[in-house]
Amino acid sequence: MAQSRRVERVASMIRREISEMLVAGIRDERVSQGMVSVTNVEVAGDLQHCKIFVSVFGSEDERQEAIAGLKSATPFVKGELGRRLKMRRTPDVLFVLDRGLERGTSVLSLLNKLEEVRLEKGEPPEGSDL
Repeated sequence: MAQSRRVERVASMIRREISEMLVAGIRDERVSQGMVSVTNVEVAGDLQHCKIFVSVFGSEDERQEAIAGLKSATPFVKGELGRRLKMRRTPDVLFVLDRGLERGTSVLSLLNKLEEVRLEKGEPPEGSDL
């Protein structure tokens, strides 16, 4: 989806502010238990809504707890964004758990296992002339 420069700029500012809030603003213990980082921010073209994709390092329970903590902190986050960004209308915030890093890690481990099996069988690596 092509985004206008303004939308991209607002998304970048939201990402920066949310990252700062994760370090020193949101005091919910559920959020601080896991290592939470903002991976992407999508802002609607009319600047009314934004999705904040976060990755949480930890077990599945810690992830769900962190997302629950972020969802309960949503009114605080929206208020802080309104004060910090000084926009006419602050976008509605929705936190979404990003599993992209987790999926990438599982694909890499599968590729490594496949390579180990090939080496055990003595098959030549793919792309070689042998």
